[in-house]
Amino acid sequence: MSLKVWINGEFFDKENAKISVFDHGLLYGDGVFEGLRSYGGKLFRLDEHMQRFYESARAILLEVPTEFEELKDAVYATLSENGIVDGYVRLLITRGTGTLGLDPHTCSNSQVVIIADNIKLYPQEFYDNGLEIVTASTIRNHPNALNSRVKSLNYLNNIMGKVEGTQAGCVEALMLNHKGDVAECTADNIFIVKDHIIATPSIDAGILAGITRATVIELAKGNGMQVNECTLSRHDIYVADECFLTGTAAEIAPIVKVDDRVIGSGKPGSVTQKLHEEFHALVRS
Repeated sequence: MSLKVWINGEFFDKENAKISVFDHGLLYGDGVFEGLRSYGGKLFRLDEHMQRFYESARAILLEVPTEFEELKDAVYATLSENGIVDGYVRLLITRGTGTLGLDPHTCSNSQVVIIADNIKLYPQEFYDNGLEIVTASTIRNHPNALNSRVKSLNYLNNIMGKVEGTQAGCVEALMLNHKGDVAECTADNIFIVKDHIIATPSIDAGILAGITRATVIELAKGNGMQVNECTLSRHDIYVADECFLTGTAAEIAPIVKVDDRVIGSGKPGSVTQKLHEEFHALVRS
């Protein structure tokens, strides 16, 4: 069965789900998006994702033409239309059709699109044995150029970091900010554990305020663990007892080597495993 894609209130077969080549989402990456996970037919933290979606759009002066609750219903309808229970949803909005110039005021008919598909996870061996990552030379965009809390369709910054990771044989890469401090990975937030204390870069490090990141912080504090949102250097990563990534698709993925330096024992740590179990219990409850 062909996947059905929701565009501005209508479903189209995947092959016929199209927007204009003059859409500024295509021409300039002018738009925002969200990625959501479905567990057992229920969307995880849907309200939080939707809130971030509307805030990202507002930050770039792009009005979402669909009301909040109506769009939530459309997301669920797209899952149902495709018969997806455990999967991934991509929600996005483009600026709409305009001219070849940059002026967004020439654009009309913004395109709201919802795509539901089966999720592609990291192989189980990555969770059992841990990931190896490298630090990319590409830094995160300066927050005064485009705030990293805007989940923009223009992901070229992240893509170039990802390219460096894949060229080094890694599925992820660590990115630093303009100060040389640890920011995040190309598609995931990063945490470390040192002396039983969890630490992660603060929002002002120029990172995306990840929904899974926030969930993990809640779970950790709920289990009596100390969590510090603070400035981290690569040195902090190298000497950590444990390291892990969080993200909508990755969930919680252990890191056992960074820049050819073994982290801790070189195996997924007990805190990481505990949080992974807690997270799985939460999303399947």
